[in-house]
Amino acid sequence: MNSAPKMHEKKVKDVQRQIKAWLAGDRSTRLCTARPTWQTMSFRHSIYKKTFTNIEVNLVDVLEVDTNNMTVRCEPLVTMGQLSRTLEPLGLALPVVPELDQLTVGGLVMGTGVETSSHVHGLFQHICLQYELVLADGSVVTCSKDENTDLFYTVPWSYGTIGFLTSVVIKVIPAKKFVRVQYYPYTNLSDLVKRFNQESTKPNPHQFIEALLYTKDTGVLMIGDMADEVGRDGKLNAIGKWHTEWFFKQVEKHLKKKRNAVEYIPLRDYYHRHTRSLFWELQDIIPFGNNVIFRYLFGWLMPPEVSLLKLTQPEAVTKLYEKAHVIQDMLVPVERMEKALQLFHEEFEIYPIWLCPFKVFNNPGQLKVSGESQMFVDIGVYGVPKAKGYETAPSTRRVEKFVIENKGFQMLYADTYTTREEFRQMFDHTLYDKVRDSLPHCKAAFPEIYGKVNRSVRK
Repeated sequence: MNSAPKMHEKKVKDVQRQIKAWLAGDRSTRLCTARPTWQTMSFRHSIYKKTFTNIEVNLVDVLEVDTNNMTVRCEPLVTMGQLSRTLEPLGLALPVVPELDQLTVGGLVMGTGVETSSHVHGLFQHICLQYELVLADGSVVTCSKDENTDLFYTVPWSYGTIGFLTSVVIKVIPAKKFVRVQYYPYTNLSDLVKRFNQESTKPNPHQFIEALLYTKDTGVLMIGDMADEVGRDGKLNAIGKWHTEWFFKQVEKHLKKKRNAVEYIPLRDYYHRHTRSLFWELQDIIPFGNNVIFRYLFGWLMPPEVSLLKLTQPEAVTKLYEKAHVIQDMLVPVERMEKALQLFHEEFEIYPIWLCPFKVFNNPGQLKVSGESQMFVDIGVYGVPKAKGYETAPSTRRVEKFVIENKGFQMLYADTYTTREEFRQMFDHTLYDKVRDSLPHCKAAFPEIYGKVNRSVRK
C-alpha cells in the first residue's frame, strides 16, 4: 500500500490541496515549489522564494518501468543518478543522460538538458512523451503530442510558470555494458571544429560526441559507441572508482601525448564522467582534489553536494563568485561555433570549455529553428575568467548579444543579464503566451519566465 505508484496519487492530491488553499485566500502572492534554492544545481539562490507562497512537492520516486512500451514514468525530483541506477540492471538507459548525478527530471524538463547523444536524440525534452501537471486552478492534467498538444510543447523551458510538474513519461532504449571512446587530439581549432561538425551532422553518426578545449587552439574530440565487451583495440578504464583521476585531466593527457587512443568505459561511469569533478569546477573549489593521495584517502567523498557548497558559502564568497566566476551554457548553431569560441576567448578566456552537439527539432514551443531540425552546439564555460578587461555584466551581455544575433539560446540556470525584450527575442513566446492566457489563474499564480531567471531575482 505504500509503494511509489500508489503513493503518487496521494502526493498529487496534497499539491492540489495547497493550491486550493491559495485559491481560497486573497491570492496576493504567487506560487513556487518549496524546494529550497540551496538544493538546486544552480550556484545561485532564487530571491523570489522568500515572497512567493511555497508549495510542498515531495515527488521523488521512479513509478514504473514499462519494458513493452520502452518507457519509464517518474516523478520530477528523481535524479539522473537514481534513474541510471534503476535502468542499468534492466539493460536499459535514457537516450539522453545529462552528466551530473543530482540533476532532476523536473529541472531538465522545465529548464533543459543536453548530453553527448543529443546530436541524435535532441534535448531532454525531446525524449519526454507525457507530462502530468497540477495547474493553478488545482486541476490535474496530462499532456502529450496527441493530448493537450499546446500545453505539451509549452512545458519545456517554462521554468515552473505554467503549473507544477508531477510526473513525466520518458523513452528508454536498450543499453550495452560499455562505451568505446575514441580520443582525437587537435592543436588547431579550425581542424577540430571541422571534424566536430562533420561527425555531428553525418547521416549515420556515432552515438556519443563531445569535445574539450584546453586552450584557444588545442582540444580533444571524443566519439563513442556502446559495446558489449572490451575489445582488443583499447583498454578498460573504470573511471567511476573513487580514486581515479578526474576525467577531464585524463582526457588532457591524450592531448599532451598528441596521439589517438581508444578506451572502454563502463556505461554508467561514462554517463556520469564529469560528476566527481563537477566538470572542472572543483579545481577552483578544492585545488588539491585531484592529488593522488587525496583521491585515495578522500576521493569517496567527492563530489561535495552543490547544496552543501551553497549552504556553507559566506556572503563574501557569493560576491566573489559574482565578480570573478562564470557558469554559462550558450547554445549556438553549429556553423557559428568557431566564431563563438573566439568571442568566448576574448570575453572570458576560461578553459577547459565543454562542447556538445545537439539537434533541435522544429516543434511548436520556444525554440524556433530553420528547417525540420537544426544542429547546435552547447558551449559550456565554467570557471574563473582570465580575459583582460573582464567585467561580469558587460562581458556577459556582449556574449548574450552574439547569441541572440546568431539565433541561439542561453540555458536558464545561468546568470541572465538580458533585458525582458532581449529575452523575448531569444525565445519565441507566441505559444507560451497563448497557453498562459488560456489557463485559469495562471498569470496570477506564476510570473513569466523572465521574472524567475533574470539576474535581479538571483543572488
